[in-house]
Amino acid sequence: MSDDTHIDGQNQEVEFERQDLGAKPILLFLISLTVACLLLALILKGMSSYLDAYEDRHQPVQNPLVPRSTAETRSVSPSDIEKFPQPRLESNERLEINDFRMQEEKTLNSYGWVDQPAGVVHIPIERAMQLLAQRGLPTRPQSGTAPSSDVNMAREAARRSDTSRMPAKKK
Repeated sequence: MSDDTHIDGQNQEVEFERQDLGAKPILLFLISLTVACLLLALILKGMSSYLDAYEDRHQPVQNPLVPRSTAETRSVSPSDIEKFPQPRLESNERLEINDFRMQEEKTLNSYGWVDQPAGVVHIPIERAMQLLAQRGLPTRPQSGTAPSSDVNMAREAARRSDTSRMPAKKK
């Protein structure tokens, strides 16, 4: 055991360190930090109001025929929305997207003309998949070959069977 321990719980050598930071410097730091934050907020508020005023003074006129007014030109009333050219911002996104989706579903699942004079129609997706499974994918002929047709097949068969230009075989 060490001789430094005392049984009665009192140690005469134990005291707080006198060189620790006192309360006064901490309070001064907090007060100066608060003052600095308030000054910074006031400076930013002043800069913001100055820049807003500068922007209002230098904002272009909406129409050269309309005199410059003090009204803010960035605000838009609901009646002005219809005057904007397409595409416009959506006012009720859910309702408009539901209407759009219903129209698309109607088009995808119905028969109708795409170009009537040219004879182009649209058919439902399920029917198009059935026809594709039955007929297969359309293919293009190889370049330089005539598309197969009854006339071309008959000409090719006649050309192969024509023996009039071949030399006669000797017996």
